[in-house]
Amino acid sequence: MSHSVLAVLLAAAATQAPAANLYYDATIPQARFAAGEIRRALALKSVPLVEAELTHATDAAPSSVTDTRFILACTEDQSRRLAAALRVAPPKPGAPQSYAIRKQAATYAVLANDAAGAMYGGLDLAEAIRLGTVASLADSDHQPYIAQRGIKFNIPLDVRTPSYSDAGDSAQQNIPEMWSFDFWREFLDEMARHRFNVLSLWNLHPFPSMVKVPEYPDIALDDVMRTTVKFDDTFSTSGKDMLRPAMLEHLETVKKISIGEKIQFWRDVMQYAHDRGIGVYIFTWNTFVFGTGGKHGITAANDNLTTIDYFRKSVREMVLTYPLLAGFGITAGENMQNRKDDFSNEKWLWKTYGLGIADAKKLQPDRRVRLIHRFHQTDQSEILDAFKDYPDQLDFSYKYSVAHMYSSPAPIFARQTLQQLPPNLRTWMTVRNDDIFSFRWGDPAYARAYIHNLPGPDKLAGYYMGPDGYIWGREFISTDPDTPRELVMKKQWFSFMLWGRLSYDPALPDDLFERSLAQRFPEVPAGKLLEASLRASRIIPQITRFFWGDIDIKWFPEACFHHPSKFYDVRDFVKGESMPGAGVMNIATYVKRLAANQLGANQPPLTKTDEITPLQVAEQLHADAGAALRLVGELRPGPSAAVKSQELRFTLGDYEAMAHLGDYYAEKILGATDLALGHKEPAVRHLEAALEHWKKYAAVATAHYKPQLLTRVGFVDLIAITASVAKDVEIARTW
Repeated sequence: MSHSVLAVLLAAAATQAPAANLYYDATIPQARFAAGEIRRALALKSVPLVEAELTHATDAAPSSVTDTRFILACTEDQSRRLAAALRVAPPKPGAPQSYAIRKQAATYAVLANDAAGAMYGGLDLAEAIRLGTVASLADSDHQPYIAQRGIKFNIPLDVRTPSYSDAGDSAQQNIPEMWSFDFWREFLDEMARHRFNVLSLWNLHPFPSMVKVPEYPDIALDDVMRTTVKFDDTFSTSGKDMLRPAMLEHLETVKKISIGEKIQFWRDVMQYAHDRGIGVYIFTWNTFVFGTGGKHGITAANDNLTTIDYFRKSVREMVLTYPLLAGFGITAGENMQNRKDDFSNEKWLWKTYGLGIADAKKLQPDRRVRLIHRFHQTDQSEILDAFKDYPDQLDFSYKYSVAHMYSSPAPIFARQTLQQLPPNLRTWMTVRNDDIFSFRWGDPAYARAYIHNLPGPDKLAGYYMGPDGYIWGREFISTDPDTPRELVMKKQWFSFMLWGRLSYDPALPDDLFERSLAQRFPEVPAGKLLEASLRASRIIPQITRFFWGDIDIKWFPEACFHHPSKFYDVRDFVKGESMPGAGVMNIATYVKRLAANQLGANQPPLTKTDEITPLQVAEQLHADAGAALRLVGELRPGPSAAVKSQELRFTLGDYEAMAHLGDYYAEKILGATDLALGHKEPAVRHLEAALEHWKKYAAVATAHYKPQLLTRVGFVDLIAITASVAKDVEIARTW
């Protein structure tokens, strides 16, 4: 054959003169996915399309065809030959997932060195088609700013093998979804669209639900079970009693499925993830033995030799059973004995996970198993000593913002750990979102700043973000739900888009996000909608910087709550701490500094402090809330019209709810500050105003969302909490 396959296809396309041509290697799943996105984007524009497979490298000469052509090259050889054929610059050398876009007349070529890069480039083309910006595309080269961009997913597999988050409504309602391939297909597609490439599945003890260990075959669990026992807020925050005896006495079968079928299910899920450029990791807390039923004398004791043997063989089987499993994440807690002998936490983890992986690698020498050791309830030197012989990639993991990613974009907590990190090791950042469960969030500036403040590639392996108190599966709190229930990732698409896309390329302009909003909501001005989003989205980070509770059980800003189901009253705000290193002054410090200045003591004047005062925090909250409410009012149609888009109606409702919440916290801060200063009457007025704002907040939020039991927080009913809000007024009157 004198010409490449592509040259022949291009010539045929020229005679047919279609409006668009698409060429790709259909044997590569990532290319097929990107091609499908391009196909759908063109269909939205009613543009006819001719597709052809690209199965060989091409040296096609430039064509005179004037119709638009899209070409996806997935390998270094394909990209080099295509660049030469089109007489365009080859892609710059880059890391995995890199790609170039080259334009030659009406031809748009993605030149990548691997399948992931080709997929991301193809997704860029599809996006440009949807947004109407294809003509403005120019030659560009792209490589990931952060190599590993992940989702932290506490997975409720079964009542017998619970996750850390199972004592909540969202977990129990999502158990059936975890065993639905339709769910994972939709979820993984969304991850890929937003450029996430790591899925970490967190469970206290997943082995009985995922593997069959030859030496302990009777531990493997058939079927998927759920309990009919009603959950409450009395469960331990360490997960130790996540499976209670009464729960096993009241079981219901969610799905009839054998352990063999379960294994095939998760192999299929991991294959689908791989086909979207996503690596799957299994994370565990230790030592939990839920699902073993006490068989073989297995207990959670560090010195139980049978337990050690069972775990070691379970880890081996997890590696051998799932060839596409990227690795493990492990935790030296929450249920270990902290011994100082041969059964210390780290020695136990080595004897089980370390040696279990080593056993599997003896049988599969070429197998790569990345091990991520969480830097939690442990010591760095003990980790390094215990795992000095680990046969593969060993990384650390650290809670970057503790439990609150929506606080400061530059948290200080990891600095000392990063300074002490050995030069040959990297750390993953656990980016915990235990701040916003219900509402849609979207502030490009905050996300961009947060990403820029993450450590550089000499320290950072990657990150994964997600909550402990809520399940990012399908949502079950909407008062007007879709059928099937909408993915949380689809409901909060703008937030996931910001974090995923900016993690790949933080230089993406706000214009891209504004155009995305315009395409999604054509009935309103996109610039105004983006402004409403970012003003409403500033509120929870601001209040969390001011009133700091480091771990999730200490602070849930949507409800002014802490575990278990307890409301923070105005007295708590008077004595509350602010986030360390965030540049925010708490009320107690403000009062002391003010008194010192008035007495002429040797203290820096308040006007020159680097920290903003409580009054300035309240002022900013009021400003953002007022702007958000004004914009929401302008975006809504008049009383004679209705918002046609349900999604837009809910989105505006979320912004309005967060705005009222901002006004509530502003008045509460002002009231608490007045009480601390001994100004009783103005404090009462501020807290009365706070009560009115809370009522508005609760009314708007509960119009869209049902009350729910949240793991590690408690039962959240905003209307019922109003009584606690009202008590603040009485506290002030009797101060």
